[in-house]
Amino acid sequence: MISLFEITINYGTRYLFDRINLRVSGKERYGLIGANGAGKSTLLKLIFGIQQSDSGEIVISKHTTIGYLPQETVNLTGKTVFQEVYDSAEDLTYLRNEIKDIEYEIEITVEKNSEIYLDLLNEYSELQEKYQLLEGYKLDAKVEKILLGLGFPDKDFNRPSEEFSGGWQMRIALAKLLLQNPSILLLDEPTNHLDIESLIWLENYLINYSGAILIVSHDKNFLNNITNKTIEISGGSLTSYSGNYDFFVAEKEKRKELIESRIRNQQRYIKEQEKFIERFRYKATKAKAVQSRIKMLDKIDLLEEIENDKHIKFSFPSALHSGKIVMEIINLSKSYDGKENVLEDINLVFERGEKIAFLGVNGSGKSTLSSIIAGIEPYDSGIVKDGHLVEKKYFAQNQAEELDHELSVLETMERTSKNQTPLNLRSILGGFLFKGDDVYKKIGVLSGGEKSRLALAKMLIEPSNFLILDEPTNHLDIPSKDILKEALRNYEGTVIIVSHDREFIDGIVNKVIEFKNKKINIFIGNSSDYLNSKHMNEEQYSYDKAGIEADREDIPKENTWLQVKNKNKQYKKQIAKHKKIIQKYENEISEYEHRKNEIEKEMLDENYYKDVNKAVDLKNEYKDILENLGNLNFLWDTEIEILTNIEKLNQEGEQK
Repeated sequence: MISLFEITINYGTRYLFDRINLRVSGKERYGLIGANGAGKSTLLKLIFGIQQSDSGEIVISKHTTIGYLPQETVNLTGKTVFQEVYDSAEDLTYLRNEIKDIEYEIEITVEKNSEIYLDLLNEYSELQEKYQLLEGYKLDAKVEKILLGLGFPDKDFNRPSEEFSGGWQMRIALAKLLLQNPSILLLDEPTNHLDIESLIWLENYLINYSGAILIVSHDKNFLNNITNKTIEISGGSLTSYSGNYDFFVAEKEKRKELIESRIRNQQRYIKEQEKFIERFRYKATKAKAVQSRIKMLDKIDLLEEIENDKHIKFSFPSALHSGKIVMEIINLSKSYDGKENVLEDINLVFERGEKIAFLGVNGSGKSTLSSIIAGIEPYDSGIVKDGHLVEKKYFAQNQAEELDHELSVLETMERTSKNQTPLNLRSILGGFLFKGDDVYKKIGVLSGGEKSRLALAKMLIEPSNFLILDEPTNHLDIPSKDILKEALRNYEGTVIIVSHDREFIDGIVNKVIEFKNKKINIFIGNSSDYLNSKHMNEEQYSYDKAGIEADREDIPKENTWLQVKNKNKQYKKQIAKHKKIIQKYENEISEYEHRKNEIEKEMLDENYYKDVNKAVDLKNEYKDILENLGNLNFLWDTEIEILTNIEKLNQEGEQK
């Protein structure tokens, strides 16, 4: 569908892309991998047409459509959330407006038997048929499904888009793209503004997407679950791997071992030639052979080792042990501007050494409670009591703005830590993507992402025994996240992490606190354990999020024989329920189809237009039938999908 030939972009002497080639086609799912600044976002902009190359050619096939979600925040105004998404289906919107215009002309035409009137009726019929073929009558239901999946409650559908924060506006932009269903979807960090529930819904949606997808993401799970190809961008070139992120890591390690073996062989060969040259340099009978080998060595292209960040290790500076109880929260409530509570009667005890994840939909109070725990945010009622010898450190996105803009990156770190050598500090900064001369940059010239990374690095080299981290991985690439993850895993203090990155928190936390309906629920284990215990694994989530109420209250959390049997009873109960709903829809669809066929027969009758009033009434009835059939067929499809998933889960349970 799209081919890039010999694309080059250079900035002075540095090549961002050096004659790269790429072909995107079919239903391929590409993950774009590379260090920050390697050109991942630029590649998406090139394909979308908002960035120009210095040389090369991009060829797009005739009927290819492209949708692009930028990393930068969008600004949507003037429409409600529902209307903003609904109107993005431009072809259908145009058709719908045409139909409305003709309806108006039909209504105001005085001579009902005139040729103009009959032409209008014919055009009206043709447009309705086209609208039906494009599933225009399912549009309302599609918009609703996508908005619910991305976390918008139905009460927000009619709110103006401008009332929402940048993160929620990005969700609206994503919803518009999904509704448009382009041939190729370009997504630049689509998970940055999603909570864990919406992220899982999006994964399921993209797995079943009908077109090709290119994704820039630092979320390993997200990439592994969606992509089947990986493109690494490094040093101005593209390297393709025929698998997801885990495949890329394993394959790259194999390639690295192969290159290291070739380097060893090359070095051995060079030493042998140098030894020969040195031995016979002054022997006249060997002069020709010596000169030949010198020329040969000059022509050898030395192999370079693959850059590897795995050697970068980081450990937190030691701090005094806190008491066993790090913090106690009693009957805490919090509201904003005296309005409805965000948090209500929260009771929690944090113990030394616990690693805790805060999970829940955006706006459920995770960041609010984090800032209260850190002592930044006031609360309305209750008690927040620090334990003995607690030293807290808090990371939030806005902390980046508190950095001194006159200092360099390295100076900022040196003033923070008196016990680290410059070499060690530079190694730590390397882990947070500040390499080479980057450490001498002034804070004032750094991007927002760079400031956030520096603020995180600065905070983590200060002694503490209680860390509160609100979305610490948003501006980190995968190697940097791995470095931070390893350090947090070995951290001896208490950690609270607000994050939707499952792979990151799974390797660290041993407890999950879920935020829901102003309250909290506590789960022992990591995020995967939490999702399983909440019966929200990825296989089920596609139908659970569609607004279907599954009977899950009594489903046990452990898989003893009796508990599995009880769970299967619940599945069978749901299967029967959804089969009944499907039968009801099928009956209604059959009735509408029967009436639709009757009207179509009347429309084919040569006397159809003789009774104009009857013709208009039948046209209106026919329009209503098409709309009802569209919605019913969509609901029927959804129920079939739900039933298939439940039957599969039931079958798996019976096999246990």
